[in-house]
Amino acid sequence: MRTGAHVGRLTQAQFGHDALDNVAAQGPGGRTVYSNQINDREFSSGAYEPGNYKRTVKRIDDGHRLCNELVSCFQERAKIEKSYALQLSDWAKRWRGVVEKGPQYGTLEKAWHAFMQAADRLSELHLELRQRLAAEDSERVRDWQKDAFHKQMMGGFRETKDTDDGFRKAQKPWVRKLKEKALEELNRCNPRYMEDMEQVFDLTQEAERKRLRFFKDVLLDIHTHLDLSAKEGVITCGGNPVKSFTVLCEWSPEASRSISRKERGGQSEENVVTLTNIVSSGGDAVPPSPITLDTGRTKDYSSDWSDEESPKKVLAENGVGEDEEDEEEEEEQVEGVRVRALYDYMGQEADELSFKAGEELLKLGEEDEQGWCKGRLSGGKVGLYPANYVQAVAS
Repeated sequence: MRTGAHVGRLTQAQFGHDALDNVAAQGPGGRTVYSNQINDREFSSGAYEPGNYKRTVKRIDDGHRLCNELVSCFQERAKIEKSYALQLSDWAKRWRGVVEKGPQYGTLEKAWHAFMQAADRLSELHLELRQRLAAEDSERVRDWQKDAFHKQMMGGFRETKDTDDGFRKAQKPWVRKLKEKALEELNRCNPRYMEDMEQVFDLTQEAERKRLRFFKDVLLDIHTHLDLSAKEGVITCGGNPVKSFTVLCEWSPEASRSISRKERGGQSEENVVTLTNIVSSGGDAVPPSPITLDTGRTKDYSSDWSDEESPKKVLAENGVGEDEEDEEEEEEQVEGVRVRALYDYMGQEADELSFKAGEELLKLGEEDEQGWCKGRLSGGKVGLYPANYVQAVAS
């Protein structure tokens, strides 16, 4: 019955194409068996080339890891052997009691007991194998690992560093010569390299020019499609409008008269001034329509307006009839409503009234869009005042 096998020691450590070719192992009967388990892959793939020795150096770290894996393998097998031995022992014990208490007798009973005795013996053999795997063989691997690999303070193994430094030192002059040779070869091939690169680059440049030209044409077409002014329906919608440009006339005192507006309520005709001194430079253009300006109260022009020339006078000079003046006189003859001032108010312009809180005055018109009313003070002065500054007097 086979009880185990022991891995032998490496018998050869020659560095070269035949390095570590033969591994010796002891088989049954103490015979030595050799097998080519480690080949020369590192050297067949160019291990002598610069930097390729790293795979050889890596075998040192791999050897340390393989020692740990081998010990783990032994430990797992030892657990299996122990479990199997205990199961055999329990099985033999249980069936031995069954046979002793059973009706079997004579030689068959002895044969049955011999079967259980064989199981007990086999259990002892497996326990012995478990003991050797867990103690003797595992400790042997650990001791060899401890002697073969020495850890450094900064990490790694001393053997790995020494081997790497040795390879690096051996390759240093060769690497320098190889670098010089590579530079010479590179300089010799540089003109051809530049020529080939320029040729390919010119092809890519031409392809890029074609793409840019195509994109330009596409964008121009899109711009044409999106230009609504070029559509026939949009062009005919305007009906050939007359092109005329406004030309400013020279300044004259007659055209720059200041305008004073007394009436600030509503949009009456006396608040409208028509300017007709704008000349068109278009030859066949139709005359521009008069520009109408609303002189309603939107801003304060107290510094520019004059009380001497009213809008009515300017309108009269421009041909407006005398009807507006008559209407104003009739409007002033309307009987007013008595109101009392709630707050003090100081007129900001000449046509505005000033009064104190509690003072009474006559309201001569309704509030306009700007919030102003026309009224008369007790002294007879007529002017404008804020509508929300007064309230009606109860009769």
